[in-house]
Amino acid sequence: MARASSARVKEPSPRIGLDTALGASGLPGASVLSRVGPRLGVQTVRDLLFHLPRRYEDLREIRTAAGLAALEEGTVATARLEVVALRLEQTFRRRVQRTVALLRDETGEVEATWFGRRFIERRLKEGQWIVLSGRVKRRGFAVSLDNPDFQRDDGSALLHVGRIVPVYRLSAGLSARTLRAAIRRALDDFGPYPEYLPDSAHEARLVGIGEAVDEAHFPRGFEERDRALDRLAFDELLALQVGMVSRLRERQRSPAEPIVVSADRLAQAVALVESTISGAIRARRAASATQAHASGAPQGSDASSEVRLTDDQRAALEAIRDDLASHRPMLRLLQGDVGSGKTAVAALALAFVADAGHQGALLAPTDLLARQHAATLSGLLGPLGHGVTLLSGSMSAPQRRQAQELLNAPLDRALDGGSLGRIVVGTHALLQETVAFADLRLTVVDEQHRFGVAQREALATKGATAHVLLMTATPIPRTMGQLVHADLDVSDLRASPVGRRPVITGVRRHEELLHVRDRPGALPLLAGQVAAGHRAFVIVPLVEESEEGEATSVDAAARLIGDTWAGATEAAGIPVTALRLEIVHGQMRAAERDARMERFRSGETSVLVGTTVLEVGVDVPQATVMLILDADRFGMAQLHQLRGRVGRGEDQAYCILVSDRYPSRGTPPAQLTDDQRLVAARLDALKEHSDGFVLAELDFALRREGELLGLQQSGLPPLRVASLVDPRHRALSLAAREAAEAIVDANGQLRPGNEALAAELATGWLQQVGAGEVLEIASASGAPGG
Repeated sequence: MARASSARVKEPSPRIGLDTALGASGLPGASVLSRVGPRLGVQTVRDLLFHLPRRYEDLREIRTAAGLAALEEGTVATARLEVVALRLEQTFRRRVQRTVALLRDETGEVEATWFGRRFIERRLKEGQWIVLSGRVKRRGFAVSLDNPDFQRDDGSALLHVGRIVPVYRLSAGLSARTLRAAIRRALDDFGPYPEYLPDSAHEARLVGIGEAVDEAHFPRGFEERDRALDRLAFDELLALQVGMVSRLRERQRSPAEPIVVSADRLAQAVALVESTISGAIRARRAASATQAHASGAPQGSDASSEVRLTDDQRAALEAIRDDLASHRPMLRLLQGDVGSGKTAVAALALAFVADAGHQGALLAPTDLLARQHAATLSGLLGPLGHGVTLLSGSMSAPQRRQAQELLNAPLDRALDGGSLGRIVVGTHALLQETVAFADLRLTVVDEQHRFGVAQREALATKGATAHVLLMTATPIPRTMGQLVHADLDVSDLRASPVGRRPVITGVRRHEELLHVRDRPGALPLLAGQVAAGHRAFVIVPLVEESEEGEATSVDAAARLIGDTWAGATEAAGIPVTALRLEIVHGQMRAAERDARMERFRSGETSVLVGTTVLEVGVDVPQATVMLILDADRFGMAQLHQLRGRVGRGEDQAYCILVSDRYPSRGTPPAQLTDDQRLVAARLDALKEHSDGFVLAELDFALRREGELLGLQQSGLPPLRVASLVDPRHRALSLAAREAAEAIVDANGQLRPGNEALAAELATGWLQQVGAGEVLEIASASGAPGG
């Protein structure tokens, strides 16, 4: 009988290396792999070895024919049987034949059926014994296996049946059999994969990398598989932590010039910012009241317009003040919901640096957000004696040249509006080599997860030793933050500014858009708000309609709003008004997209339909409705961030989450599918909670394995194996941190003896996790070595 393959231990082939292109590798199916592999990110032998299974099927139990007959229909089972007869039959579908094999053993007979696979009869012969695995089907009293995979029982290793079988991600033109055979041969011919971890970093309970790679593909048992995946997960987490520890120690060895902010200046600056924000709120309320009076609509809130910074904002400012006064460069993450007051904290930090005669820069991900920040900071910093310079890609060449000259000019030039050139706001244009600063000491990065580590540091290195303040409106769970933000100090802004109303959130199905029982639905609410002078967002998952038609595109949403506008206004009990609607999405030219957003901000249009490009960068206090179609297609963090786009003014705001995967009203809980329960849990959580930190923890608990968005949202590289949802991997991350601290020296370099690990991080399978960072190896004396 055939046997399951196990790891082989042999010297790597001297003729050919792991970085050999698949087309030249001599592996089974090499020509197919060279053609199809790039679509899967597989181009070399090394890539193939780390194209890991997405799941496994346990086909180890080998049954008799009588044993198959006793199973329920639909069960996937394995049997060892003799081929008795073969025949070809025509199906009802034209030109599609099926191959039927009669199989037997001493306990009885079964049939196996393959549809449209003419090669089967050439691979099977009467009298052969085979091991096959397939789904049990019943046809009357007869038992059949549908489209089973099989191998001849000739003593060779089992790859496709009779074992724990790996199931891979495939692409058109590449079969599972071809891929398995190629990976097995690669493991045999090129393995074992060379060890790269030094003993000092090697967890005692983890297997060697060669065994791990082999058992990850063809495990002898699930315990062996889990040990293999634990080793691979540890290595990914180690690569992540080595990068963090290296950056942290590099910054720690670069002394910063202390910037001391007196208690009097802190109090004065806070009072001026509070006064400026309060004045802006009074002006906005006055404008709203005038508009409401003119239209006859009810007037908004009469809450106090006197704004005070929250306790969280004050605590963050104290921490930043301490960071600036120390000899160590600041590296702090400021995280809080949209509207929690991050910009006010950043403005004061920039002012403190400018007060000391230095420069500060704020990096924004989009042109529109940069211009928005420049306007906001100008208003906040003007009373503090500082002007703001804008530098973005949409500016004309002369404007950019003038801004660049200002940034590199001596900082004692005082112009109208304060000291220009000390505070700059910009986009990726700030990262260009041609942009130089006279004395950059603070870098603020907004929506930091939208920039890579290299981009963030490219701006920071334009200063002598620049302090760095990262900002994000996407909090990540505390448990994960302890692991992936270990190189950062973190300040949380959990409290909402006083007087801000929570956004009322509801969940609806598509058939409830116009009416919910006998009450107006979401579209009449939207029409009523627009008629009252407010504005509305409509968010969809797709730019273009898909062939499957399973999700809504921007054009389909615009048609929906247009076709139902008359009915929606009628249901709202208001006269029909002209619909002023525009569409925005990420495939548009940035200039056109920003122009449309600007028209929405100014009130020229009242409904903006778009994709998640609207998640960041639109501050419209008059927007009171966020309608999200196919809300189940978005993550909870995205939905919460989108909801934060409304409710930024004085009037009550609404967020309506629309999903047909949400259970219909009155559906008994016992009748819900697992998918419906998960969708309901996520959308109900958003309906019930407005705190982004609470939602991050709930999202962490609800996510299935491998779905967690937090890593992506925190700007970290993707992990193939490690999952911080898995408690075992969280423990491994702590061990990886400890190992990283042992092998990285005080200068941020890998200690001698880690050359193999450095090479793996630079060019091996860990390159993506390590972001391609080539860490230098310290020489024995502690200086950088070759």
